[in-house]
Amino acid sequence: MESILYSTQGEMGRRVLGLHHSRHIDWEIPSANQVKGAPAGELQVKRVGVGLSYALTTFSAGAGGVIVKSLQAVAPHEVSTREQQQEASSLTYNEKMLANYVPVYVMLPLGVVTINNVLEDKAGIEKQLKELRAAGVDGVMVDVWWGIVESQGPKQYDWSAYRSLFQIVQDCGLKLQAIMSFHQCGGNVGDVVNIPLPQWVLDIGESDPDVFYTNRSGNRNKEYLSLGVDNEPLFYGRTAVEIYGDYMKSFRESMSDFFEDGLIIDVEVGLGPAGELRYPSYPQNQGWVFPGIGEFQCYDKYLKAEFKEAATSVGHPEWELPDNAGTYNDTPTSTEFFGQNGTYLTEKGKFFLTWYSNKLLSHGDQILDEANKAFLGCKVKLAAKVSGIHWWYKADNHAAELTAGYYNLKDRDGYRPVARILSRHYAILNFTCLEMRDSEQSSDAKSGPQELVQQVLSGGWRENLEVAGENALPRYDRDAYNQILLNARPNGVNKEGPPKLRMYGVTYLRLSDDLLQENNFNIFKTFVKKMHADQDYCPDPEKYSHHIGPLERSKPKMPIEYLLEATEPMEPFPWAKETDMSVGGALSNLIDKIFSIFK
Repeated sequence: MESILYSTQGEMGRRVLGLHHSRHIDWEIPSANQVKGAPAGELQVKRVGVGLSYALTTFSAGAGGVIVKSLQAVAPHEVSTREQQQEASSLTYNEKMLANYVPVYVMLPLGVVTINNVLEDKAGIEKQLKELRAAGVDGVMVDVWWGIVESQGPKQYDWSAYRSLFQIVQDCGLKLQAIMSFHQCGGNVGDVVNIPLPQWVLDIGESDPDVFYTNRSGNRNKEYLSLGVDNEPLFYGRTAVEIYGDYMKSFRESMSDFFEDGLIIDVEVGLGPAGELRYPSYPQNQGWVFPGIGEFQCYDKYLKAEFKEAATSVGHPEWELPDNAGTYNDTPTSTEFFGQNGTYLTEKGKFFLTWYSNKLLSHGDQILDEANKAFLGCKVKLAAKVSGIHWWYKADNHAAELTAGYYNLKDRDGYRPVARILSRHYAILNFTCLEMRDSEQSSDAKSGPQELVQQVLSGGWRENLEVAGENALPRYDRDAYNQILLNARPNGVNKEGPPKLRMYGVTYLRLSDDLLQENNFNIFKTFVKKMHADQDYCPDPEKYSHHIGPLERSKPKMPIEYLLEATEPMEPFPWAKETDMSVGGALSNLIDKIFSIFK
């Protein structure tokens, strides 16, 4: 057999890998210390249970890892009575450990309801949902597309396909996170279907293209209405904000029985492209590629007029919107705006960036207020998503964040004001890129996903928010799962009760055939178990301190001065180096590879 190198660092002495054909698969794995201190040939790695077992019987150990030299079949291993008792006891709850439980949700496919408002493959989706439920998953998340439900005309809502879907979710014993998706599907990373905005909205855009976000070159982005028309009655007498509010009220009325039954546990309010509170600064459908800095998106006539008015009010009518910030795929230093001693550091640049980011805050605040009124009294949580723009995070200018509307610099926190807005509406902050590690990113992009996650989550916790999150890209490997586990409990579990820090929930992106592939799904099941702090699936959120009472009315509007106090930088909370609830590492990957050869 060809030699295989694997690291022994951070491995546990025994690992459960998951279910296979309704049987438990256990591997007896030597600990890192055992391997490093053992002569060649003395340790075995066994698969135990029904059927053949295999042992790594010859290897050499060194500082860098272990080289496997031979594989030998061994007799079936009987699981001891004590181990069986331990396995049985794992199905019961340890109340203290249950306080560390982080629920796991899975995002459904983007086109589960088709553009024609049809739930096509009911049997297929039901089969997949039952597999998720059997794996211990707590619930699912689904986009409820504006472009599907209100496609026939203003206030002509058709919720029938979504009602059918929700009924299947409920019948499968899963909870539901519903996204009010006021954006287009198509043109962003991971978009595999195309669901545009309602045609009657696009028709208005034909006669008035300034209803869409616009870059300096005049390119229109039709994936989300410009926040410049939030309060303009251009849509058959309604403003954009009124459209969103009416949609959410209709959703509540049409889904009232599902709210009453406790199926819908949170409503994530779409606030921009990809459902995120940001400007569409890096659109793939306009040629952006990673790690381009993106472009400011405030050149429609409505936002241009608002900026001119704001600049005039502070005695600078001559100030114009930036004309030196480059194009989508530039690097920061190639532009005057973001270069060394660039415009972003001048009085004019700071005024623009403050205005640009404040407009985004106001946009989110206003729509969340509508959501709060729509779902007032429902036993549900509101949520809003913030984008994980990790590229150029380690550059002084944070260019990609700035073009997206997050005015975040070393001496200015661009995320805690967002968290403060969400706290007014009792909303959950949902953040992305939980799976990413700095070491996986190109050094040219000066990415800092780990530091970014640490900053944003810490800011949310400091504002007394519940913080949730998701992975940015589909991943099936243990490194990604371990990074998510670390972020879910940054200081690890507390065997005596609640941990110091704990995320409110994690949503995995997304349900697919790749996820359900046998080896991928086995690793995913282990991930779910570790997210649950090695506890069995718990159907009652109250048991892990998730109380969902009737939604209260939003707190009074916050003065802008109070919001901007939150820009004062604060040290993030400390993070452990690695999770204490690992799903395994290189050694487990090696065993998977061996098992795939001999099964």
